Amino acid sequence: MSHRILVVDDEPGIREALKQLLEYEGYAVSLAASGHEALDRYAEVQPHLVLLDVKMAGLDGLSTLTKLREADGRALVVMISGHGSIATAVEATQRGAHDFLEKPLDSDRVLITLRNALQHVGLEREVLALKAAAEGQWEIVGEAPAMRALHERIAKVAPTPARVMITGENGTGKELVARALHRLSPRAGRPFVEVNCAAIPSELIESELFGHVKGSFTGAFADRTGKFEQADGGTLFLDEVGDMSLAAQSKVLRALQEGVVSPIGSAKTVTVDVRVIAATNKRIEEEIAAGRFREDLLYRLNVVPIEVPPLRQRREDIPLLVEHFVSRLLPAQGIARRRFTPAALERLAGHGWPGNVRELRNTVERLLILASGDAIGEGEVGRLLGPSAPEEDLGGSLLASGTFEEFKQNAEKAFLAAKLREYDWNVSETARRLAMPRSNLYKKIERYGLARDA
Repeated sequence: MSHRILVVDDEPGIREALKQLLEYEGYAVSLAASGHEALDRYAEVQPHLVLLDVKMAGLDGLSTLTKLREADGRALVVMISGHGSIATAVEATQRGAHDFLEKPLDSDRVLITLRNALQHVGLEREVLALKAAAEGQWEIVGEAPAMRALHERIAKVAPTPARVMITGENGTGKELVARALHRLSPRAGRPFVEVNCAAIPSELIESELFGHVKGSFTGAFADRTGKFEQADGGTLFLDEVGDMSLAAQSKVLRALQEGVVSPIGSAKTVTVDVRVIAATNKRIEEEIAAGRFREDLLYRLNVVPIEVPPLRQRREDIPLLVEHFVSRLLPAQGIARRRFTPAALERLAGHGWPGNVRELRNTVERLLILASGDAIGEGEVGRLLGPSAPEEDLGGSLLASGTFEEFKQNAEKAFLAAKLREYDWNVSETARRLAMPRSNLYKKIERYGLARDA
């Protein structure tokens, strides 16, 4: 499609000359002989670029420029003048002009200026589109009461410099919360640096966080900047902070207290301005009791706690999440549009989802890839997730109990089986959540012959 150019000049000869030049180059050209006419024609033509004369009778070029930019903040305008001066060019730029051309106009200069201006705007729009896509990747989806409370907490905390500790099970979206806190903060234009403390060996975590100088240890072949320095002015996200070594914890504590870091092997300190957001799926209080986490570091990190709810506590959000994943996955996978039937969504909503939102996303992606038709039904979901959980038919089976004692035993067995599945057969976590001694839970597992599904 040809770019639309609006030429505004009160000299007929210049208007026609520019029209002839630009149409020969393939542009679609519209003309205006005054500032007022330019404003009317702009609304009608919606040009990609305006060539606007400075000196015109009535409404001059600079005033017209101001009105164009007021009407459309993204209007692309190149000023032209036979009495060009540095002061005029500066004023035009301050009012929003993209460039400035002097008369007599040189054809090559005009074409190059237009080509560069249009290319610049095209790149800007591509960047905006990419940013929008990136923002969508980290969008927090959900309207359940627990999610509304989460959004409200994020909105209150994000604009402040307060450190935040995000807790929640694996796959709930703790990183999404951290990115939302950064995006809504005054530091949004500065770096967001993530460190997965569980993925870095304990002997390398200090180098990763604080950097090192050449020769400070075997393998240190060059100076390296640490994550604290990389995040200077921005946000440092310490994911799975509960897995950080005690030695690294002490240095992080000093960095938080004093705002300085010391690269390994260096006697110098580096001042940093970093907002630290931490996340963990562990019970930090238990880690402190076991001597694996510093209590004073928790107090520094946990200024504002945010807990991300598991998916089983917001099942009403599952249809929204499925639609969100479908809208993002189909273009990425190059798959034809597919929809989930109401029965399929109901089957997904009834699943336990021990892997939370991450597991749901992977399941949706697998269904989109493997589905044969344009609609994904309950049968396809069932084949992927396996048989319905026994608790879905719990009422009928319990009512079939012969005696009250048998009813109590069947209910206890079904309840424990459901909770063990819910916590992915993590016996310690299940016992903690049920406020039951772990040894007692092991006895009941043996008594009822409970076993993890193959």
